[in-house]
Amino acid sequence: MKYSVKKAVEVLSNTPNVLATMLRGVSDEWSLSNYGEDTWSAFDIVGHLIHGERADWIPRMRIILEHGESRPFDPFDRYAQVKESKGKTIANLLAEFARLRAENIETLLAMKLTDEQLEKRGTHPSLGQVTLQELLSAWVVHDLNHVAQIAKAMAFQYENQVGPWQAYLSILRPPNPL
Repeated sequence: MKYSVKKAVEVLSNTPNVLATMLRGVSDEWSLSNYGEDTWSAFDIVGHLIHGERADWIPRMRIILEHGESRPFDPFDRYAQVKESKGKTIANLLAEFARLRAENIETLLAMKLTDEQLEKRGTHPSLGQVTLQELLSAWVVHDLNHVAQIAKAMAFQYENQVGPWQAYLSILRPPNPL
């Protein structure tokens, strides 16, 4: 599929609702549990998405549009949510994410980006040269990746309870090597 802001917004605008539907009203056992060492819970992931709304997608878009490759993106703290989410509930995080995402979509649409602007390049601190289109495409895929990650964290809570069905439930198996 060719990238378009309109198609990207179809996914980006739905993510807060998807997460709210998955997580609203669930117990802490569902929202705070992960699927193994060095993995995140739904709570961690929503906090991470909030930090991204503040520090990643729109700020980096602005850097590309205003500075191009001459100013690298600020490094992104992938674990900022640990500190930022302290003392909050999953309901707090879901509401905050929905509010920030709505603001960012409004900002994105107001930019009325052209194909020429989407090809503008910026500099990622570890990936090097990237285009605005790649950044905005990654925003969509990042959302989908984390929705799947939340589903996996939740599914793993019944990993040992599904019995022989585990053979049919790919979410509970490690991915096949390429």
